[in-house]
Amino acid sequence: MAFDIVRNAAADRFETTVEGALCVLDYSLSHGVLTIDHVGVPDAVGGRGIAAALTQAALDTARREGWRVVPNCGYAAAWIDRHPLYRALLRDS
Repeated sequence: MAFDIVRNAAADRFETTVEGALCVLDYSLSHGVLTIDHVGVPDAVGGRGIAAALTQAALDTARREGWRVVPNCGYAAAWIDRHPLYRALLRDS
């Protein structure tokens, strides 16, 4: 399933709305380091791969912009562990 994910730089998040529910990946960006703080998907629309899509969108943006990544969010850290092609983005790699 494809989601219309946008980067809302003013709110420091990637977001999409599914069936009226706002789904977000909150981050901070400083000196070329994208720190993923939280991925949130309401239960009403959970289990559809939305969190994964938000995480991938953030990481694809980091790759395109040349940013390093710090996954402070447990979900994002686990997602990167399951997708080794994104590990090179980690700040400590």
